Amino acid sequence: MKILVIEDEQGLRENITNYLNVDGNVCESCSALNPALQKLAIYDYDCVLLDIGLPDGEGFGVLEYLSTQKKKEAVLIISARNALDDKVRGLNIGADDYLTKPFHLAELKARMMAIYRRKILNTNNKLVFNEIVVDILGRNVEVNETAVILTRKEYDMLMYFIANKGKVISKNAIAEHLWGDEMDMHDSFDFIYTHIKNLRKKLVDAGARDYLTSIYGLGYKFIG
Repeated sequence: MKILVIEDEQGLRENITNYLNVDGNVCESCSALNPALQKLAIYDYDCVLLDIGLPDGEGFGVLEYLSTQKKKEAVLIISARNALDDKVRGLNIGADDYLTKPFHLAELKARMMAIYRRKILNTNNKLVFNEIVVDILGRNVEVNETAVILTRKEYDMLMYFIANKGKVISKNAIAEHLWGDEMDMHDSFDFIYTHIKNLRKKLVDAGARDYLTSIYGLGYKFIG
């Protein structure tokens, strides 16, 4: 994920970016409203972590800018303000969630991932990733308008990779996410390799770019 952290407290800003970068995310940061607006005018982000108490203005200005420009970034407000009015205002003008300081970084990450998943799955019931189009309700996949027939596990694996694009995902994480307790029935992770090989072949044969790459000793990455 590509993340913009807008936070004027240097220590917290650095802690957040360092914590999220460990997972392979790309984190950019700024400490004031105007630099944030400049970044948002140039770049697209998957998620914005937004402090509303900034030295040169209210962080609500970021939400207003995203709305007027029809940008699709998921936004999680992180603020020391616990007033109901601030929460309601933020949510009403476009924030997806509100987390009050102080907070644990693990909760921040969980909240961020939750709103990001909701965001990408709720856009016209279709998920578009370059030439790949997924009909969420029908669980149908097309590549350049050509139908791709996937098994249930292949479909779930594709959705998991797209939701975590750009991140290295271990075989164990894939197994736990897609197979749960069933993974204990397997002596090795060879079954994952088989599913990935089949998914990759079906997508490439339909005309998609080969987005899946193996990271030796670590797992797999779906290149965004």
